Amino acid sequence: MKTVLKKHPLGIRWFHWINFPLLTIMIWSGLLIYWAYTPYKISIGSKELFHFFPNSFYTALKIPHRLAEGMNFHFAFAWLFIINGLLYTLYTIFSGEWKYLLPNKHSFKEAWQVLLHDLHIRKYHPPQKKYNGAQRIAYTAIILMGIGSVLTGFAVYKPTQWNWLSVICGGYETARMEHFILTIGYVLFFIIHIAQVIKTGWHNFQAMITGFEVIPNATYPASSQKTETNEET
Repeated sequence: MKTVLKKHPLGIRWFHWINFPLLTIMIWSGLLIYWAYTPYKISIGSKELFHFFPNSFYTALKIPHRLAEGMNFHFAFAWLFIINGLLYTLYTIFSGEWKYLLPNKHSFKEAWQVLLHDLHIRKYHPPQKKYNGAQRIAYTAIILMGIGSVLTGFAVYKPTQWNWLSVICGGYETARMEHFILTIGYVLFFIIHIAQVIKTGWHNFQAMITGFEVIPNATYPASSQKTETNEET
């Protein structure tokens, strides 16, 4: 016995897979730019605990020290990132997918339950839906982070022409730091997202490719979009 669930429409899947290489290139080219001036560090008083990033990081990954190349790639792919993000946002609005993605009054409680369950502190498994509370919060946050990256990016790119935007962001140096922090946020999101995909297994990953998830010997809530049930294996 198996259950076949329709999970992700074609639009969501396309925007998801287009965004992945775009963000990867943006982060890579951002490192090329950042290497030209690397001021950020974690320190206590005069003692430096961690530097973002030491030269050994760039040497180990063989990241070339070419500022102009990084800027060219970053600015070119930034427009593709903006267009893809804008189309994705419009799609979720007009297709009604926003109903599944936006957090609701139960999302933060569900997110806490998901965290406790993933840490093996709580055995109770949160209710299974298309997106749980943690996913709703994370996917909404990534959209807000994208908007923040665009605004701080313009503030850094054109601090004179976009002076009003630079002022809103707290000035050029602050905007650059905010842009950097958002990039760290993307990396952390990637790591957690990939870890969750590995944890949930092939069926969940397959759904983001085909749009369907086939679950053997499983039952799903009535709220799920079920297309076939009790099909013989």
